Amino acid sequence: MKQLTVLITGASEGLGKSFAIESAKRGLGLVLVSLPNSGLEHLANYLRVNFNCKVFYIEIDLTKNNAATEIFEKLKARKIKVNVLINNAGLGNWSWFEDKSIDFYRTQIDLNITNTVLLTRLFLNHIDKNAISYILNVGSLGGHFIVPKKQVYGATKSFIGYFTRCLQLELSGSNVHISLLSPGGMNTKPELLIMNNELKGFAKATILEADYVAKTAIDGMLKGKKEIIPGFANRFLLLLDKIIPGFLKEIIIRRKLKSILTA
Repeated sequence: MKQLTVLITGASEGLGKSFAIESAKRGLGLVLVSLPNSGLEHLANYLRVNFNCKVFYIEIDLTKNNAATEIFEKLKARKIKVNVLINNAGLGNWSWFEDKSIDFYRTQIDLNITNTVLLTRLFLNHIDKNAISYILNVGSLGGHFIVPKKQVYGATKSFIGYFTRCLQLELSGSNVHISLLSPGGMNTKPELLIMNNELKGFAKATILEADYVAKTAIDGMLKGKKEIIPGFANRFLLLLDKIIPGFLKEIIIRRKLKSILTA
């Protein structure tokens, strides 16, 4: 296989950092993208020292209008060719719709949707179409379900799923392999770890570690899987969703919503 170089957005923490470490373990070249002052330089040095891999990093706010273009201009200037794109950067929340400002939602939509679309478009211009390349779009299991207090986030991840499936059809038969990652909950931050530890039973079984998700995702991507859903419990949950009638799901959601309101 030709040497792979992967561009990872949101690479400084959480799942993005796990993607970076897993890619370095496999000997891939790395282009890491994240916000300024997010610890990207430290991560790049750690990966170089511990895995002897090539690492280039770009500190940029991906919600800037020209951020995607700037990234590929920097790659061109440094004569760096990437053949794997992991669209990981995203902004989540757990809040009632009216509790967040329009600026928050604008940022969330720009980061979760616009950034993914533009980077993917520029990546397709950048690659050698005669060689194999990969795109991994990070969606969410939440994009498959109606989840109160995740209304805009869930909608952005539904978009990522639709966008990815359309591209898979458009580019079928080409050398571009596109995968959708639909993870459930993950322990990516200390506050999430505390919250997830309070879960019980099946709900707790759906929570996975970011390192495991990253490894499963890259394995699936390289095998050309269309959709990657890490964890048996999460795959079972999705299967259950397809079986349960719509009216029954609405009753369950309304009961859940009532319990949140009275909590």
